Amino acid sequence: MAETVVSGQSDTIIRMGQTLERNNLYPVYEYLRLSAITTDKNGGAISLHIGGWARGDMAEKSSRDRYTDADVQYGYLSYQGAKNNLTVNAGRQFIVEGVAAQRLDGLYVKNDFAAGFSAAAFLGAPTVTTPTYGGDNFVFGGRVSHSMKKYYTIGISALKSFSDSSRYREEEGIDIWLRPTSNVDVTGHSTYNSLTNGWMEHSYAISYSPLSSLQLGIDISNINYKDYLHRVTTSALSLNRGILDPKESVLTIGGTASYAVTKNLTLAGDYKHYTYDIAKGADYFGGKISYTIPALYSAGISIHRMDGNGEKNMKYSEFRIFASKKMGKADLALDFINLYFDDSKGMSNVSHAMTIVAASSYEFTHSLKIGADIEYSKNPDFNNEVKGLLKLTYLFDTKHAAEGRTTSEK
Repeated sequence: MAETVVSGQSDTIIRMGQTLERNNLYPVYEYLRLSAITTDKNGGAISLHIGGWARGDMAEKSSRDRYTDADVQYGYLSYQGAKNNLTVNAGRQFIVEGVAAQRLDGLYVKNDFAAGFSAAAFLGAPTVTTPTYGGDNFVFGGRVSHSMKKYYTIGISALKSFSDSSRYREEEGIDIWLRPTSNVDVTGHSTYNSLTNGWMEHSYAISYSPLSSLQLGIDISNINYKDYLHRVTTSALSLNRGILDPKESVLTIGGTASYAVTKNLTLAGDYKHYTYDIAKGADYFGGKISYTIPALYSAGISIHRMDGNGEKNMKYSEFRIFASKKMGKADLALDFINLYFDDSKGMSNVSHAMTIVAASSYEFTHSLKIGADIEYSKNPDFNNEVKGLLKLTYLFDTKHAAEGRTTSEK
């Protein structure tokens, strides 16, 4: 017997704040997500997924040229096969396959094959977050992988796009997951830009758990700005804006350690070293202690230090205290962060930057929840800034059987 499930979520958000010019902003956002899934007796499923948002300003314009705005984030029809993880999607969707992290209007197909092989392919028209930002108008690519479920997955992927008839992006990559032993995980990826003939990024991490209470990690990454940011699809990251030096590259090496003293008490430490080709390097390090009882409360404190060696690298100490508590159907949270700068002259004569966030929510029913955030901050841009947020969430779902019966799933 076929069965159809319709579900959705509505998030209504009111934000309150000010711009640097002291204009009052009170935008109202509505985020709506809908899904309808029909399964057949063989285990396959056909589904429709739609999500979008709309904004209206109750005071000053929160964008440069309009009081209202809206966008369809995704909207696609999907078929899920009963065997081999077959997936076919058609419409606006977000693709994550190897080198591709792309929202597009198009087609996506994925399937598993014999002997551990799997393949995915996509094609379509890219959709950008800034409609006036020029870019490519056709993109295609895919990923082929091989896996042994308990030990490894290795994938090879590629992406190519065009602007009119000219090549716009050409990227290839390799990604890996290895588990040589039960307590060691290795993950990472490397990406190459064929248009600039250079490596965009190398990023790898190793985690090791010698004891059930002890976790250790090492990570290393290298990014070349010229290759990584060549023809990006987000205008804020464009090298043409002059914010980033295209000749720059950064090598980051870091490590983490976490030890569970008891079932509820955890100590953690972390360290990162940044090496730049042009700018001078920096070190970021510190530790955290936290106490947690799941589903009841959590609290902790962390102390970190940013020690930069150049004029553009700030030197500061970072202190954070956080806590959360569940009281019946209510959730409360408090977060305090304070940065103490070594040189206040480089920060508009501000010796520290402080942020306090208080958040609460109340679940009236499984379907209805309301929450509120208040944020107070003092920083180089604002002597005193207060921002607020109200959020109303409504969930719904229904089931419709083939004979015509309708029931409510709450």
